[in-house]
Amino acid sequence: MPRGAGGTNGGLMPFFLGLAMMIGGGYMFLNSVRIHHNFGFGRGLYNFGGVNVTSGMILIPFIFGIVLTFYNSKNPLGFILWAGSMVAMVFGVLQQTTFSLAGLSLFDLIVILVLAFGGLGIFLSSLRELNRHEVTPDKKPKAWP
Repeated sequence: MPRGAGGTNGGLMPFFLGLAMMIGGGYMFLNSVRIHHNFGFGRGLYNFGGVNVTSGMILIPFIFGIVLTFYNSKNPLGFILWAGSMVAMVFGVLQQTTFSLAGLSLFDLIVILVLAFGGLGIFLSSLRELNRHEVTPDKKPKAWP
């Protein structure tokens, strides 16, 4: 009969303690990441054959696609134009996004690392099989290898 996490006898308390530490460290890390973007109507998103395509240029086929879709909803060209423009805009925003860490003190960074990776160690140790040396009246305890 399984007694602990993952069917092992590693224990449920270390499992949940490690999980809570990992979640806390991960939350603190993700809370300290700042996201910046440079998406603007004058900035180039793509470069095709030396021509700089801006986000404003991507709106032109989007507008034509919307007009064609509302004029004749059975025309697939309208759907292709606005859907392709939307995909290009999403990729353009993602391409222009940068990630940076907020100003952290060394103590904050150490707490984040101890929680995240210490929790991972406790979590993983709860999933392994523990070799508990049982002492019975007819047997002596096993010696360490």
